[in-house]
Amino acid sequence: MFDIITCFKWVIDEAYLRTGPAGELDLRQVNYKISAYDRNALEEAVRIREKQGGSVVAVTVGTPEAAKGMKDALSRGPDRGVFISDASFHELEPAQTASILAHVIGAKIKYDLIICGEGSGDLYAQQVGPRLAESLGIPCISFVQRLTLEGRRIIAERKVEEGLEVTAASLPALVTVLPDINIPRIPGVKDTLMAAKKQILTIGKQEIAAPYAQLLQTTGLRAAGMERNCVKFGADAAGVEGFVAALIKEGVLR
Repeated sequence: MFDIITCFKWVIDEAYLRTGPAGELDLRQVNYKISAYDRNALEEAVRIREKQGGSVVAVTVGTPEAAKGMKDALSRGPDRGVFISDASFHELEPAQTASILAHVIGAKIKYDLIICGEGSGDLYAQQVGPRLAESLGIPCISFVQRLTLEGRRIIAERKVEEGLEVTAASLPALVTVLPDINIPRIPGVKDTLMAAKKQILTIGKQEIAAPYAQLLQTTGLRAAGMERNCVKFGADAAGVEGFVAALIKEGVLR
């Protein structure tokens, strides 16, 4: 039986993003959701508990509005939640989030394994998991697409540039998982109703003694853009020659 922590982030749903006339992002009418990568982390934690027993604690850092995310997370199978919340926890950058999580987890939550998504659906910095593991002094295995527990050891298959790598670590440990690891379940009505009855420990800013000063500053957000020349080339020799000439003119080929 294992005590598992799974971390998640409540992020803007990209389906609601709108672009202003100058390319700026209009966030006035957005809705929020659990980061898609973190849904895989939640699912993997619950699957391990279903196979081997134990408990799963869902943990998140955010503003009070992110309470909706905690209810959504608990409807996906965790046993209880820890909600680290303050109105100032808006647009935290990865170093801040990892520092807050490390303080709370290290002081208040028992664990054998921590599972995080490979990155968040908004920043996708891929830093929180490794930073958290470093702060807690435990091994970290990233980009995991298959995970097995044998005794007090985890065996992970991870995706690297050269192909696949199989590695192992002793518990306690932290892993960040890829979307390939599973297909997250969709909560039903019963799951949602049961989530409302699960225990949630809320921790305020005043209970966090660890420093979490901001290291990065966001000066603006703009939508990615792509300009197209919309030039059509034929499939004959002349068309191919024209295509190559156009690439040379644009500096793509030299």
